[in-house]
Amino acid sequence: MIEISHLRKEYGDAVPLKDVSTVINDGEVIAIIGPSGTGKSTLLRCLNLLEKPTSGSIKVDGVEITDRNCDISKLRMKMGMVFQSFNLFGHMTVIENLMYAPCKLLHKSRQEAYDRGMQLLRAVGLSGKALNYPDQLSGGQKQRIAIARTLAMDPDIILFDEPTSALDPTMVGEVEAVIKELSKGDKTLLIVTHEMRFARQVSSRIFYMDEGGIYEDGTPEQIFENPQKENTRRFIKKLKVLEFELTGVNNDYVGMFSDITRFCMKNQISPVLKNKIISVIEELCFTIILPKLRNIDMKISIEVSEPGDEAVIKMSYPDAFDPATTDDDISLKIVKARTESIKYTRQNDRSIVKVVVNYE
Repeated sequence: MIEISHLRKEYGDAVPLKDVSTVINDGEVIAIIGPSGTGKSTLLRCLNLLEKPTSGSIKVDGVEITDRNCDISKLRMKMGMVFQSFNLFGHMTVIENLMYAPCKLLHKSRQEAYDRGMQLLRAVGLSGKALNYPDQLSGGQKQRIAIARTLAMDPDIILFDEPTSALDPTMVGEVEAVIKELSKGDKTLLIVTHEMRFARQVSSRIFYMDEGGIYEDGTPEQIFENPQKENTRRFIKKLKVLEFELTGVNNDYVGMFSDITRFCMKNQISPVLKNKIISVIEELCFTIILPKLRNIDMKISIEVSEPGDEAVIKMSYPDAFDPATTDDDISLKIVKARTESIKYTRQNDRSIVKVVVNYE
């Protein structure tokens, strides 16, 4: 069992991990996903003390490994790590790479280490490469060797730091197949990955990391089908988001529409959809809603999903006003002609208008 309590890691002004607390049970397979720069790899490197946490504690099977008296070498025999850059010894053959640590750290005989190494090479489908050197292998083969080398130490926990990110797309599948087979065993796996399909297939639990910590934690079904938090939903659905806040009377409306145009160009949104978005905001926001507000306090978000053929516009404001009740029939007809649906609700003392706009 791994117990993480209030883990924090700082690099000068950068703080990738602000406050991480969780418990990882034996045998769990956890995929760690999220945008770049949200501390996913930093978390793994703190777990095996390649990075020293700034504060907080990590316990492995009841032993606090962040204690200054912790035997790091003993920890790393229990917790292996597979890097995205392979880290094989270039001057050693494949089988020598697998034999080195068991002989040196576990004091196994060369024959015992050789027999176990060949067994692992057969398991990853590379027994025929035992006498090759790493520079004679493809990227996918190197990564499978790196996994076999980690398994040669028989660790209870294996950390995978984006194991397929450095590979040609044609080689990703062979590495994923090895990890999937490994996930069926009794070892605890933590896998940082940008491959969402793979994360869903291989894991029993998902960490979505954002805002300096584990932003959402759940089963693959929950995270991918029914995320509970906004940032998770946007990440999973690959949404491109543009947000505005209108307050008081001094708002730059011209600049707002210029920002929408730039946003659409940057995300390759068709001129047809862009024009619909602008038209809906003009009619719904400026003609129908804003004149009814006692004080201007409106938040607007535009979410566009890949491949850019649908936009969801959300508007929120404090006044209880349903735009469907407007007496401006012309503007309402224009909005309805350009949208698939319009939904009005009241949540937390604010009106929420959700509009779906399609390319068609």
